[in-house]
Amino acid sequence: MIGGCTGASVNMKQDESALISRQRFSRRLFVKGLAAGGVLSAMPRLLYANTNDTRLGSAPVLSGQEINLIIAETPVNFTGVMRMATTVNGSIPAPTLRLREGEEVTIRVTNRLSVSTSIHWHGIILPYEMDGVPGISFRGIAPQETFEYRFTLQQSGTYWYHSHSGFQEMTGMYGAIIVEPREGESFRAEQDHVIQLSDWSDEDPMSAFSKLKVQSDVYNFNQPVVGEFLQDASTLGTSGALNKRKMWNQMRMNPTDLADLSATTFTYLMNGMTPAGNWNGLFNKGERVRLRFINGSSNSFYDVRIPGLSMTVVQADGQNVKPVRVDEFRFGPGETYDVLVDPQDDAYTIFAQSMDRSGYASGTLSVRPGMVAAVPELDPVEWLAMTDMMGAMDHSAMKGMDHSTMKGMKGMKGMNDSAMKPAIDHSAMKGMNDSAMKPAIDHSAMKGMNDSAMKPAIDHSAMKGMDHSAMGHSMETNPLATPSQTVRHASTEYGPSVDMRVDTPRTNLDDPGIGLRNNGRRVLTLADLRSVTGVLDDDRVPTREIELHLTGNMERYSWSIDGLEFGQSTPVSLLHGERVRVILQNDTMMTHPMHLHGMWSDLESAEGDLLVRRHTISVQPAQRVSFLTTPHEFGRWAWHCHLLFHMDAGMFREVVVS
Repeated sequence: MIGGCTGASVNMKQDESALISRQRFSRRLFVKGLAAGGVLSAMPRLLYANTNDTRLGSAPVLSGQEINLIIAETPVNFTGVMRMATTVNGSIPAPTLRLREGEEVTIRVTNRLSVSTSIHWHGIILPYEMDGVPGISFRGIAPQETFEYRFTLQQSGTYWYHSHSGFQEMTGMYGAIIVEPREGESFRAEQDHVIQLSDWSDEDPMSAFSKLKVQSDVYNFNQPVVGEFLQDASTLGTSGALNKRKMWNQMRMNPTDLADLSATTFTYLMNGMTPAGNWNGLFNKGERVRLRFINGSSNSFYDVRIPGLSMTVVQADGQNVKPVRVDEFRFGPGETYDVLVDPQDDAYTIFAQSMDRSGYASGTLSVRPGMVAAVPELDPVEWLAMTDMMGAMDHSAMKGMDHSTMKGMKGMKGMNDSAMKPAIDHSAMKGMNDSAMKPAIDHSAMKGMNDSAMKPAIDHSAMKGMDHSAMGHSMETNPLATPSQTVRHASTEYGPSVDMRVDTPRTNLDDPGIGLRNNGRRVLTLADLRSVTGVLDDDRVPTREIELHLTGNMERYSWSIDGLEFGQSTPVSLLHGERVRVILQNDTMMTHPMHLHGMWSDLESAEGDLLVRRHTISVQPAQRVSFLTTPHEFGRWAWHCHLLFHMDAGMFREVVVS
């Protein structure tokens, strides 16, 4: 239950208790980990050793066409408490692999754990048997076994690798991949630094996951308190402040539900170092610096900026983009951005705050080791807006949200907001003879149907003979030239795994997201990105559309696609070489970084213009995005949210290319 006002009164005692908890949490937060926390030597006498025996912030670099990696448990100490981590060659992050485009590489991975393991080469196009997803592309690497990955590098750029077994990624198993282009780099940089962001918890991941299953907001210390109510009352009036909280309470939703886990359990790391450890990236005056940002975290979105220094984005997910000058960018687990900077001063802070504003990772770009620069304050926590809840509609009407599965919505009848009633009672429309007022499908009658066979819900081939002149199109226009804007909820969304559905999603790509809107800084958006080459190598109009909805139930901590958790769903079938459009609609209030293995996701605008090639696309709340893809590799592939707990809870599908 959300703290704050319920009905016409304020529970002062509850709010004061929440405020005290937040203050205690803030004091713990700014400890920021140990100054020299990291991987300890495996020798028994050093298990409790301190800074002199700690490997700090510099992953080993391995190159060549044959590489050996060993996965094992290694003691670590980031917070003053020793824990066991999953490491590759004894390092967090794992060794950086510097490879070359066009070469065939052989990577032998030996498992020294007591359980099975795996490595997935994130964003690398390769045969499915080499993709490293247990149960999909291979059986995994058993204890004491060595598995040989062999593949030819068909691309260049910044990528990464991580475990795809259990929660090993969350316990330290991730590293960078740099593939040097065969023809040389297209832009100049004298210094080149990898900056891999991650999140570490002293808790056992399964314990944290179990807590969320019991109480989904257990790690959220940013819930509304009495001070915020008084502030709202001063600007909105008492009635307005009460109604603001009443709406959220009666929907049983949390206006600050931006992240599942926070700094109450996480220590945020930059290249394996805490903020107190102060990772340093060096440069000489007058040099241009390339920073390869990789979000290797398990469950955290980061907002990245370098106060006093503009960044020019030149690569997204390993693919060159037309340069975009920004002050800040947000990226989720799985995404990468390469930026160029031209530092003029001696030291700059690289600041990466978590999206929920509970903590940050940081380091310093400087001319000498050990230098520091001012670290900014965390930005204030912002509440989710109506846009994040309902999409593109007239928010005062709340038409775009289907509340039929939400507990507590009956109590909203007493709210002083007559505009919150749906404008159309669809149940009353069944007898109307008005073909223009479709939906043509009665979803209530579809509950027993297998929805996987229904996608797409509209047979576009039958539309070729339609007269589109009334819509401003010629009869020759291919209806698949632009993404469909007709929302088609699957019958399986009407069940216990789904607590909300959006009927009027927004399709704009120029929104930086909650907490970054109108903050006075130039913030990167998906609408800013344009691939230099690559996207236009296949400019065919797609032959069909596949629409999938990202769904969940926060009270159950259940995550799914079309209301079906993995294990209940059937695979998505694609034909080798076909051009297909995928529409992803987010029916939840959390942002999901969706990663499709084995093929590129060519993001397009709502008008059907190809924009940028990605391997991971973050879909914001109540947003509908589309991309085109062409599967060039046969086999079985994974497709999932890259928030590790969301994937494990069910937001995962298998894709079969035949």
